[in-house]
Amino acid sequence: MTSAQPEAVHYTEGRLMDVHRPSAGGVGPAPVVLLWHGRGPDEREVLRPLAREAARLGLLVLVPDWRSDLPDGGRAELLTSLAHARRILPSYGGDPDRFVLAGWSLGGREAVALATHPDTPADLRPSAAVGIASSYARPAVTTGESPLDLLAGRPSPVPVWLVHGTADEVVGAEHTRQLSAALTTQMSTVRLHEPATDHAGVVMTVYDAAAARCLPATAEATLRAGRRTAAVLAEAAGLAGPEGSDR
Repeated sequence: MTSAQPEAVHYTEGRLMDVHRPSAGGVGPAPVVLLWHGRGPDEREVLRPLAREAARLGLLVLVPDWRSDLPDGGRAELLTSLAHARRILPSYGGDPDRFVLAGWSLGGREAVALATHPDTPADLRPSAAVGIASSYARPAVTTGESPLDLLAGRPSPVPVWLVHGTADEVVGAEHTRQLSAALTTQMSTVRLHEPATDHAGVVMTVYDAAAARCLPATAEATLRAGRRTAAVLAEAAGLAGPEGSDR
């Protein structure tokens, strides 16, 4: 995993987005992942270990700060970051036709909800969605609807990849299994991966109670789980990735 610092750009006034350029050589434009962090405000650095690993695999990874504690729940910032990512990806060598919307924890619900909602504009809809350690029964702030309820009644317009650690005590893996089952019932394309790790480990971090924040992991087992999540992002974007489910 490279330790290179990402470039920080403004996606709207006063709000930053990390740009992790692909470090693996490739031919032509690079697949893109827009990766949303969870509930904690302005935690784009929490996802740097995962973003760096995904960039090492050949992805252009964009990680914005956003705040779920705003009056709108962060809706405007999430939507603005998506529109900005779409605008800037050509200047970073990104492929607009291989654009994955992904998120961890609360960000995962928002990513799956927006990617699969029928009212999402065609110019913003990604080619695939990845939900990481999320729950999906509550309404998303971006769409106003529960992605679980919506996808239990209609097929998803895009493939969905789901990742959830089997040792997650913050958000139980059963939440992701519910969504996977609903997608399967509707004959949607869904891939489920369940690494043996917890809520933080799935993004290559460990929760530090003193810091009240997730910090980069050093334990090999945790790093291995996070690498698998990065490989799922790569697979969703059309690069080689893990086969089958970890269940």
